Amino acid sequence: MSKRDELIAKYAADLKDKCGVNPDMDLLTKVTVGLGPSIYKADASTVSGSDEKELATVKNSFLIKKLGLSESDDLDGAIASVINTYGQSNRNKYRAVIYYMLTKHFNKESAY
Repeated sequence: MSKRDELIAKYAADLKDKCGVNPDMDLLTKVTVGLGPSIYKADASTVSGSDEKELATVKNSFLIKKLGLSESDDLDGAIASVINTYGQSNRNKYRAVIYYMLTKHFNKESAY
């Protein structure tokens, strides 16, 4: 099993165990591949739910640029909802899991 496959399995386990979501493995794989080499870097592979700069990056780089959403789509509310679902106290919030849940939240699977 490749390192990427191991990470995808870890993300799927987080979705099931911590978020109560049964993941679409094809979409999760596409989201993970879309993140490129950042999934292998400890700092880049996670999202800090309390860091405003980090949350702005999720909003601007992912929701607006990648998914093509507009600022008016209550992006901050969606991010807060996903972070809350993942668990505010959970230290390791994987970027791939958050991006997956945001993609599902906005029904933007077609972006992949």
